[in-house]
Amino acid sequence: MKKSILLAGIALLSLGGLRAQEYVMFGVKGGINSSTFRGDGFGEFDNPDSRTSFNLGLLAEIPVSDKFSVQPEVLYSGQGYDIVSRNNANDVEYQLDYINVPVLAKYYLIDGLSLEAGPQIGFLVNSEIDSNPSGDSGDVPLNEDQFNKVDLSIALGAAYKFRGGFFVSARYNYGLSDVYDDSYSNLFKNSDVKHSVLQGGIGFMF
Repeated sequence: MKKSILLAGIALLSLGGLRAQEYVMFGVKGGINSSTFRGDGFGEFDNPDSRTSFNLGLLAEIPVSDKFSVQPEVLYSGQGYDIVSRNNANDVEYQLDYINVPVLAKYYLIDGLSLEAGPQIGFLVNSEIDSNPSGDSGDVPLNEDQFNKVDLSIALGAAYKFRGGFFVSARYNYGLSDVYDDSYSNLFKNSDVKHSVLQGGIGFMF
């Protein structure tokens, strides 16, 4: 898994070595995630509350025509869900963090305004519980064997790029893969639990 993440990052950064592709733009971005799980078959955890976290990473925009570009990205993305006022706990946050690699088709409706869509692969890099995210109770690691290490999803969104390179974006990641590994426990045999992530952010292209 670590090798796959490293290769994805190298592939993105190595685009800078394409001398014939000087019009390729690179960028950095970051923003807020509002994530939860969708699906059923997981008892009391059906329809959990949203976890608020962040996303941060690198991207490249490769123009194909005046209106169409391909945009690969490598992002750290905080995902998971929140349980509020259940099980005698004020706030329990399930934190599942991924390195996500979307490859988006980007179509410009007008100058600056674009729609984007494409597949995304994610690699689980952290899983833990915070029983009181606003306090100092500390994090408790989760057994990663209960989760699928690779997550597939579809990313749909829009962005507006201002003159000078600054841009704002909004995106929805629709999970396709089951979050839980059904071979880990009978608890997950009939589960149909997938990620649902709203992202908003800002960035700069150069």
